Amino acid sequence: MTFKKTVLFAMTVASLGMMSAAANAAAVTCASKQQSIEEQIQYAQQHNNTHRVAGLQKALSEVKSNCTEAGLRADLQKDVKEKQQKVAERQQELSEAQQTGKTDKISKKEKKLAEAQDELKEAQQALGQ
Repeated sequence: MTFKKTVLFAMTVASLGMMSAAANAAAVTCASKQQSIEEQIQYAQQHNNTHRVAGLQKALSEVKSNCTEAGLRADLQKDVKEKQQKVAERQQELSEAQQTGKTDKISKKEKKLAEAQDELKEAQQALGQ
């Protein structure tokens, strides 16, 4: 597999979970991942994007052969845990910035905390929490 295809495949797989969570707040399932990939394949075919079609077909094959609801749920739970840890880290960083009293630093840390909280919310929605 060429580097370009590997990168395309990785980006496709990474975007699937995010698109499913953003598209609706329902829990992500193997069937929903498969449907999302199939829709992307149709879109790529309509726009004659052969490289994208090839990458998506590989991703679809991987989902069909390897995706289990238990495995998917475990991955989503792991993702939520990681996002919770990130939020805790960002809260600690904000607390430290507030102790310095530097408003520009506080503002940056507040923004990073808000981003981490948004990511956590998306991960929880994907898990169906």
